[in-house]
Amino acid sequence: MKKTIPHLIAIFFVAVIAAGCASSPSRFYTLNATATADGSPALQCAIAIGPVTVPALVDHPPITVQLATNRVAVDEFNRWAEPLNENIARVVAGNLSVLLGTSQVATVPLANFKPTYEVTINIQRFDSVPGKSVLVEALWVVRPAAGGTAQSGHTVAREPVSGSSFDALIAAHSRALAKVSHDIAAAIRAEAKQ
Repeated sequence: MKKTIPHLIAIFFVAVIAAGCASSPSRFYTLNATATADGSPALQCAIAIGPVTVPALVDHPPITVQLATNRVAVDEFNRWAEPLNENIARVVAGNLSVLLGTSQVATVPLANFKPTYEVTINIQRFDSVPGKSVLVEALWVVRPAAGGTAQSGHTVAREPVSGSSFDALIAAHSRALAKVSHDIAAAIRAEAKQ
């Protein structure tokens, strides 16, 4: 059977479209609260988390990974399931709830929520090196809502990545955020004693 050129072109386009449809699907990731209680007494206070800011380099759905000192890649098939700053706020809130023994920890804005302390977080670095390590560097401020002296801190948390998967990479970031949360919890406890 003799095939015409338009027929061959149509077959080519169908093959290209089919190959495009067969590409791997996107995977979506969230960070998780991983802090564990250390036996300290519970605090009777309400805490508002936010705003949280993140570097523009990582402030988009595709996950940015570090390939070399001055080279990154944006992975279109491995993505954040929600905005990274909101996910970090939610994780820190979950960690603080466990570390301080209070269920009154919320991310802002939340209507009719009267916090005892407000926590703002500025993520300076959120580095992801697959198969090696992650680094979270955060500047944070704990401010008594009723007025008083704010307490600021700086946390640098580096965690090893146990494997080459994105699951391992995200788990390492969750552990690093638990370290940031531990430092914030210690500042809140110190503020509560005054």
